[in-house]
Amino acid sequence: MGQAVIGPDLQNALNKITEPVEIIVTFWGDNELNDQEKQILNNAGITSGYYFKSLPIAGVSADQTIINTLASYSEVRSIYLNKELTYYNYEARKITGVDKVQSDPTFTSRNGGMPVSGKGVSILVNDSGVDGTHPDLEYGDILVQNVLGSTNLQAYSSLGPVTYVENQPNTDTNSGHGTHVAGTVAGRGVASNSKYQGVAIGADLIGYGSGGVLFVLDGIGGFDYALTHQFEYSIRAITNSWGSSGDFDPNHPINIASKMAYDRGMVTLFAAGNSGPGENTHNPYAKAPWVISVGAGDKAGELADFSSRGTKGGGGTFEINGETYTWKDEPTIVAPGVDIISTRTISPIGVLSTDRDLENIEEAYLAYYTTLDGTSMATPHVAGIVALLLEINPSLTPDEVKSILQQTATNMYGRESWEVGAGYVNAYAAVQNAFDETTQFGSSLNAYRTFNSHAFFEKSTSPFEVTYDPTTITSTTHTFSLTGNESAVVAKVSAEGLAGETGNTINLILIAPDGTEYSSGISVLFAITFDRVVQIANPMAGEWTVEVRGLRGNEINPTDGLALPETVEGTITTKTSAGYSGLNDIEDHPAETAIKLAITDRLMDGFNDKNFSPDKNLKRIQLADYLMMGQQVRQHLPINGSRSFSDIDGEFNTLITESAVNRGAALRDTNQIYKGVMRTENNGKFEPKENVSRAELAYSLVQGLGMERLANSAITDPVTVQYKDERIPLDDSDQIPEELKGHVQMALDLGIMHAEFSLEQGPFDLEPTITAIFSPDEAVKRAEYAVAVTRTQSANPNAAPAKVANNNESGSTNAYEFSLQQNYPNPFNPSTNITYSLNEHGMVSLNIYNILGQKVASLVNTSQEAGRYTISWDAHELSSGIYIYRLETNDRVLIKKMHLIK
Repeated sequence: MGQAVIGPDLQNALNKITEPVEIIVTFWGDNELNDQEKQILNNAGITSGYYFKSLPIAGVSADQTIINTLASYSEVRSIYLNKELTYYNYEARKITGVDKVQSDPTFTSRNGGMPVSGKGVSILVNDSGVDGTHPDLEYGDILVQNVLGSTNLQAYSSLGPVTYVENQPNTDTNSGHGTHVAGTVAGRGVASNSKYQGVAIGADLIGYGSGGVLFVLDGIGGFDYALTHQFEYSIRAITNSWGSSGDFDPNHPINIASKMAYDRGMVTLFAAGNSGPGENTHNPYAKAPWVISVGAGDKAGELADFSSRGTKGGGGTFEINGETYTWKDEPTIVAPGVDIISTRTISPIGVLSTDRDLENIEEAYLAYYTTLDGTSMATPHVAGIVALLLEINPSLTPDEVKSILQQTATNMYGRESWEVGAGYVNAYAAVQNAFDETTQFGSSLNAYRTFNSHAFFEKSTSPFEVTYDPTTITSTTHTFSLTGNESAVVAKVSAEGLAGETGNTINLILIAPDGTEYSSGISVLFAITFDRVVQIANPMAGEWTVEVRGLRGNEINPTDGLALPETVEGTITTKTSAGYSGLNDIEDHPAETAIKLAITDRLMDGFNDKNFSPDKNLKRIQLADYLMMGQQVRQHLPINGSRSFSDIDGEFNTLITESAVNRGAALRDTNQIYKGVMRTENNGKFEPKENVSRAELAYSLVQGLGMERLANSAITDPVTVQYKDERIPLDDSDQIPEELKGHVQMALDLGIMHAEFSLEQGPFDLEPTITAIFSPDEAVKRAEYAVAVTRTQSANPNAAPAKVANNNESGSTNAYEFSLQQNYPNPFNPSTNITYSLNEHGMVSLNIYNILGQKVASLVNTSQEAGRYTISWDAHELSSGIYIYRLETNDRVLIKKMHLIK
């Protein structure tokens, strides 16, 4: 008891408060406010607000004087700002459009006046079990049945039917995995005041699990239970967040079981696996053509490194009962699988993620929720969306459900179908398509396009064998040589080869010629499931070494650990560029490198005459196409079937133009609240053949990054550009439309676009004057777009623009925010410039790291005053690839990426 605690956000704002703000006042005690505490509020000058019925807390508005007065009372425990919260499961629902589905009045009216929630649809969670004592998953309500599968062969003394122990409140007694999965599918959010709701909050759940460790028989048991009780519980889908490794085998009993479910009209979903990022790491049960395979992305729309990939061009055909099936070795779809907050087991406490939980989850909710990553978390999200589709149209077949999810997906930046399938799931468009199956989605998807220009790569695979022995200090190694021309090298060991099926906890290591080590990592809980894969982009030339280590290996005894002795067999695969096609006219063009990168990452395409035409003007219809292709723009068509533009014809052009102008177009716009990525005049025309101006391009690329709010706050007059250690006002700033100045400022500060500098010096001037122009009305060339669009991936969508020198009535003031700008040029070879701003004096470090987090350069390590700084970095001794630069001062850190291309 003593001086009240003032929350850090309120502390930071206290001296700047000029009008009352909303605060939360907490008194000592464990009951509602007593008369004395109410009187304290009155004495401080508070006349309105409210207090809770059972908690010693009041919510009020107060100015600085009142806050300081309240803090002086010993009876006041704390005062906090009533700030907006970030919802983590909520974000997953936002980015995929689930929240938008359930709040859309058109969908509600078409669904009999009820929000689309999955009502009437039952999902079987085939996992470790479900804790039905959790308020969000209450047994007997949401969880209509909970089954403990007894598939332990040792428990049977004679040949008889399998035993299912039904009506169990809690079957997830040794893991917590299935409870987390169930909460993502249909958790009601009761314990969090709806904050951490699942996707299909109206659906019913059937839990099936063994209580902990999962074997093939356990997985089959879930399918068997679903088939046996399909009509009793109206089971329409089965979600499976587990798997194995190896090749697809249509005769495997798991695949047979999933095929029977498919034949009976049930949708089956499998996690793609967590063995990425190399090729051929895909869960074999997820490869069956009748199931939905789900990869994991983050909430910014990027593919998670751990998410398993298929094989480029992989797949085949097979026959069952005279019918031929074709399968592709690729995921079906990607959904949020990083930092997913969902239900945890209540008792006993199962899976824990203590550090992230304490950081992300409010203290009152820590006992009910936990944070996990994985395709295990992405799969139930899609299962929930499946429930929404089946509520709308119960007659949909598993094939039709899968097709809707694929056709309505969003392209992912620089990713091919063997990595992400159709792309990032779009629940809103999927629900719209379920209501109206004639809606024409899908023609803009890269997975189904025919491209005119291509990048080719050659792959070479060779086997290796190394022996691991925990009883000795040394182990055998395998060496191989690289020329330095390779674009990637991948080392892989199949999980099925690790000490049979015991789940050997070994770590696969690649050692570079300079001694740098790259590790696969080990999953302690699910070691049996995950391949060991190490992938390195743009590896250096020289002799490389492959080694395996145990869980506790170290430099002194690298083989000493908890793993079992074993001879490990694996493969080394190298990927080398084999040239390009459809780019006959770009040789020796200044933008040749950027054009090739744009083609490689599917950010643009050439023409069908095998040329790219780099110096032709970019047209508006081409911009719409390329934004859809490479800037993660959600597919959209008006719900009522109308069309916005009288000068647009055809299914494809209609889709890309409607999508480009739609509010919430950018996938990085998680809340789907910002304007579209292209602008149009209010005349009902799109003007597809008009040129794209530089100002309009700045708008489109910044909007595509989901940075509208930052752009609106970055509007300055005049617009300025960084030149060495100073900001240069643009001479033609007044020619930039007022509403686009913030976007141009952001494009310049992020290094996406550039200004043109020149020197002017009169006959008697001692020094030249530096001038800069942006040429906002100038038409964008196709080559210029290639340069700009390849820079967008490195731009940090969360970076705030630095404040620069602004003139006001009281004179010139310099106000700086702690910020780190995108390097320029980017991509670069071999040197680039890095600009940062400091808002206060302090020790500053600016370091460069490779993609694995190893420091490769230290650029700044000294004390600096507040201000703006620019430093150059020469990387001629390093290989091509992605590098990270990290600015740190006064316990604050900013990080950005840059791309070195040689």
